[in-house]
Amino acid sequence: MFPSPIEKSSRAVQVSYQAMLPAVLLLWLAPLIAVALFSVRPAADFTAGNYWGWPSSWEMISNYGQVFNSSMPRYILNSFLITIPTVIGAVALSAMAGFALGVYRFKGNLFLFFLFIAGNFVPFQILMVPVRDLTLDMGLYNTKTGLVLFHIAFQTGFCTLFMRNFIKALPVELIEAARVEGVAEWRIFWFVVLPLMKPALAALAVLVFTFIWNDYFWAAVLTQGEAAQPVTAGITSFNAQYRAMYHLMSAGSIIAALPPVAMFFLMQKHFIAGLTLGAVK
Repeated sequence: MFPSPIEKSSRAVQVSYQAMLPAVLLLWLAPLIAVALFSVRPAADFTAGNYWGWPSSWEMISNYGQVFNSSMPRYILNSFLITIPTVIGAVALSAMAGFALGVYRFKGNLFLFFLFIAGNFVPFQILMVPVRDLTLDMGLYNTKTGLVLFHIAFQTGFCTLFMRNFIKALPVELIEAARVEGVAEWRIFWFVVLPLMKPALAALAVLVFTFIWNDYFWAAVLTQGEAAQPVTAGITSFNAQYRAMYHLMSAGSIIAALPPVAMFFLMQKHFIAGLTLGAVK
């Protein structure tokens, strides 16, 4: 039913695996390597068609300096001002909703849970026009607040699914013992359940941070200009009138990718613990 470990395979299979692993890894890293090389090329290389050859000169300091002297710091700040409130809002709402759906048994509980799940299967492209019209009617178009609110709304469904299943696996005896002692429900959530949810909260925070930081679709639909656009949409500002400035766009892309990577490595221990908690008895 499950694939056998590579150590138990024949010698030929092990050698083939060891030979293919570096090739597959290189293939997977090829786009990132290409962007990194583009970010240190001079603009003349793209004009001359030298995309994949050796750079005619190394312009790392010049290219990255131009990026930092442009509107890129503003776009990065916008991304933080959009992503951090979204992570806090989505994780907080989903923790409370997951607690209600996972602990309380009432008529309609399963129906509400299915509603949260059903929202995850609606393609965002279908919602593009009505969401944009709604932001215009509410005066939230091209604002960071509007983008935060809609990100929280769209992420809460997945986050609630994640948190509800996690809370459902917690020992119900802990909650029942607290109720016998006369502890209020909100105190049970805050002092009993929430401390046990720390690994799940950390894992969910990393996932949501990555999703929101890397979002381009809603950033392009609901914002325009450097006043509210996050970095994913702001990178396109390096397009000149008649050509794309690939060296600056690549440098900006490398800079934009650093915060989620740093977030993952800082929270790696908690992230892995949250994903694997309950996998073994």
